[in-house]
Amino acid sequence: MAMQNEHKISRRYLMFGFWLLAAGLISCQPAQPPSIRIGVIHSLTGNMAISETPLVDAVRLAVEEINAAGGLLGRPVEMVVADSRSSPEIAAEEAERLIQEQHVSALFACWTSACRIALKPVVEKHRHLLFYPVQYEGLEESTNIIYTGSAPNQQIVPGIYWALQHLGKRLYLIGSDYVFPRVANLIITDLAKASGAEILAERYQPLGNTDFSQEIQEIQRLRPDVVINTVNGDSNLHLFSAMRDAGLSDQAIVSFSVAEGELNAQPEVHLNAHYAVWSYFQSVDSDSNRRFVQAYQQRYGSDRPTSDPVEAAYTGVKLWAQAVKEVGCDDVEQVNFAIVRQSIEAPSGILAVDPGTRHLWKNVKIGKANAHGNFDIIYDSKNALRPVPYPLYRSRREWRELAKQLRKSP
Repeated sequence: MAMQNEHKISRRYLMFGFWLLAAGLISCQPAQPPSIRIGVIHSLTGNMAISETPLVDAVRLAVEEINAAGGLLGRPVEMVVADSRSSPEIAAEEAERLIQEQHVSALFACWTSACRIALKPVVEKHRHLLFYPVQYEGLEESTNIIYTGSAPNQQIVPGIYWALQHLGKRLYLIGSDYVFPRVANLIITDLAKASGAEILAERYQPLGNTDFSQEIQEIQRLRPDVVINTVNGDSNLHLFSAMRDAGLSDQAIVSFSVAEGELNAQPEVHLNAHYAVWSYFQSVDSDSNRRFVQAYQQRYGSDRPTSDPVEAAYTGVKLWAQAVKEVGCDDVEQVNFAIVRQSIEAPSGILAVDPGTRHLWKNVKIGKANAHGNFDIIYDSKNALRPVPYPLYRSRREWRELAKQLRKSP
């Protein structure tokens, strides 16, 4: 009997040891490394969705390429996407949430300047890092923002000089009623005065506006040499349709916020003298751009064009990833110190972060819209321009005062 009890106890210990061993083996399996989270805040609904949804896709493509190559520091990168619903206030709330609750390592966000201005105090308060991917009016620098879009001297200024030389000196200004168009038109007015050009009218409509009948009648009456367009979002489609319906398909127009995505959204509307000014077009002839376009269209469809903001959003992620690799961690402050040392071979060419302004060195390209929803490049600066967020013909103090006044405008 004693022998049987000993055997039973031995079997129990053996089974207990087996389960301990099994548990040990399970616990010794390598755990999945925690992801590095990034926050992505763009308008997936509302009037800006037509422009901003492709930027989320651009970030996603960059993240997928990083993860396919093994991730960062042996960890996968995870996107946390928030819909700002075309509202700067909602964008700021989402930025606060992603930083505080989701503990993201960087933010990739915004199209409009109103959105960026709303996020600026949030990222500065938390000493965080925002990548802003769209050309803008300048008059701003922040130690917590990397501006991957063009500064005024890389878009507005050369675009206007080109228009004055090639299209004429009687300008009609039309824009959405917020800070970018108002500041851009202030710069354009200064350039016009210095060049002996004439501003025939300066008109604004709210973001999301669909009725441009009064402006169309005025354009027909004034007959400008060129319409300077700073309308944003899907309002552009209504503006172009109104011009076509009024027989203004041959009216020269230079757009500063219309890219390939907006052209493709309404292919039946084509203006014969429609020009745009960017640092990148899908038609850039380079191996790096061909790889980029192929990857983007394989992921999202052959009918999905790239654009300057798409390229800038994609490039921002790649620059951030380089900085993370350099410092060996995703700590926001360490990455923020390293980001100003980064350069990259982007689809548009070699881009470098300017440490003094935290903007990118970029070139200037002018394209003419074709009937296929793309732009034929008709001018290329070839060399990258140093970013100048504050045009040099006024002091920074004066620009800041003017910007403050314009940002209070309705």
